[in-house]
Amino acid sequence: MTRPSFRFPDGFHWGAATSAYQIEGSPLADGAGPSIWQRFAHTPGMMSNGDTGDIACDHYRRYKDDVQLMKALGLHGYRFSINWARVLPEGTGRINPKGLDFYSRLVDQLLENGIAPNATLFHWDLPAALDDRGGWLNRDIAHWFAEYAEVMFKALDDRVPRWATLNEPWVVTDGGYLHGALAPGHRNKYEAPIAAHNLMRASGAGIQAYRAHGKHEIGVVFNIEPKYPHSDSAEDVAATRRAHAYMNQQFADPALLGSYPPELKEIFGDAWPDFPEDDLKLTNQKVDFVGINYYTRAVVKHDSNAYPLKAVPVRQPNKTYTETGWEVFEQGLTDTLTWFKDRYGDIPLYITENGSAFYDPPVAENGVLDDPLRTNYLRKHLKALHRAIDAGVNLKGYYAWSLMDNLEWSLGFSKRFGLYHVDFATQQRTPKATAKLYAQVIESNGGVLDE
Repeated sequence: MTRPSFRFPDGFHWGAATSAYQIEGSPLADGAGPSIWQRFAHTPGMMSNGDTGDIACDHYRRYKDDVQLMKALGLHGYRFSINWARVLPEGTGRINPKGLDFYSRLVDQLLENGIAPNATLFHWDLPAALDDRGGWLNRDIAHWFAEYAEVMFKALDDRVPRWATLNEPWVVTDGGYLHGALAPGHRNKYEAPIAAHNLMRASGAGIQAYRAHGKHEIGVVFNIEPKYPHSDSAEDVAATRRAHAYMNQQFADPALLGSYPPELKEIFGDAWPDFPEDDLKLTNQKVDFVGINYYTRAVVKHDSNAYPLKAVPVRQPNKTYTETGWEVFEQGLTDTLTWFKDRYGDIPLYITENGSAFYDPPVAENGVLDDPLRTNYLRKHLKALHRAIDAGVNLKGYYAWSLMDNLEWSLGFSKRFGLYHVDFATQQRTPKATAKLYAQVIESNGGVLDE
C-alpha cells in the first residue's frame, strides 16, 4: 500500500506570525500614544505575575536580528500587526513620523531578506485616546479606523502585498466587553453586541479605503473553533448550535454574507440591537482572502447556569491538552476549513495562526531546545491542512504562531508558543526543535512530513 504524500501545492506560502503589543516593547517610545493594553497591563491585578509589554521581546529595537531568525527558517512571509497608537497617538489626526518610520524600516528589512510582509491593522491594541471616546462602542470608530487604514495604505502599500483589517474580533468582544478578562476589561452583555457590530463596520470601512488606495490584497482574520455536541440529546445539540453561532458565525456572517445568525438574538435576548440594514451593506465588503486562526475544538453540553450561551465545554478524557487548556485535536482543523468553504464559498484562505503552548526545558541541548509535544502538534496539524486541500479547500498558506515566545496577553510570559525560545531577562533567542522541523517543512514544501 502506497503511503500518502504530504507535499503541498507548488507556490504554497509558509510564514510565521506575531502581534505588536506582544513582542515590540517600548510602547510609548518616540512619541507613541498609549493603547488600551498599555493601560490594562498597568492596572493592578489584571495580568499574570504583573507582567507588561513594556519590554516584551524588545522587537522595536531588535527587529533586524529578528528578521534574521525568520530568514534562518526560510520563511516566505511574516505576519505582523501595527500599533495604531504608535502611528496616530490620538487615534486620529496627527501622524507620528517616528512611529510610521519603524514599520517602514521593518518592511524594508523583510523585503531585503526575501520575506513578504503581511500587515494586520488591528490586533487588539486600540489607542487609549479612542477608548476615552467610547472605543468600539462609538459608531464613529468605523470612520476613525478607515482614516488610520488610509494612512498605512498610503505609506506602505507600495511594499506590502497583503493586508488584514482585524485579528480575531470575537476575542476583542468576548474578552474585552463581555467577560472583562482582556482590555478594556468591561463586563456588560449590552456592550458586547455593539462592540462586535462596530468592529465589523470598521473592517468594512477599512476595506473600502483599501479599494480607493491599495493595489494588492486585503482580507480579515477570524478565530474559528469547531463545536461538537457532548451527546445527541436535543439540549446538547442546541447548546452546540448556539456556541457555534456565537464564536464562528457572529463575525464571518456579516462580513461574508451580510447577515447575522438568528441564534445571536436567542443568546443575547433584549441586549441584541436591531442594527440598520445599511450597516450590513458596509460590513459585507468583497475580500481577497480570509485568514483563519485555529488552535483547538470544543465539545459542548447544555448548562442552564452558563452565561450567556447556556453551554459549557467538556474536557475530554485521555487526550493531550496544552498549557492553555486547549485539546490537541487536529481533525478540527480539517473540519473547520471544509465547513468554511461549504458556508462561504471558494474564498482563498490562509491559516494565519496555529500553534501550541507547552513546557520548555530551561537549558538548551546542543543549542536547540527539545519540545516534542509542540513538534508533534505542528506535524499533526500540517497533515490535517493537507487533508483539507485534498478535499478541495482553496488554502494558500500557513503562518505558525508564533515566531517567538512573547507576552501571552493577560497570561503574561507564563505561556510559550514560540518557534524560538526567548529568555526575557537577557532577550536571548534560542531555536526549538519545532523551529528545526518547520524549516525542514518549508524547504521540502511539506515533503519531510512523509517520513
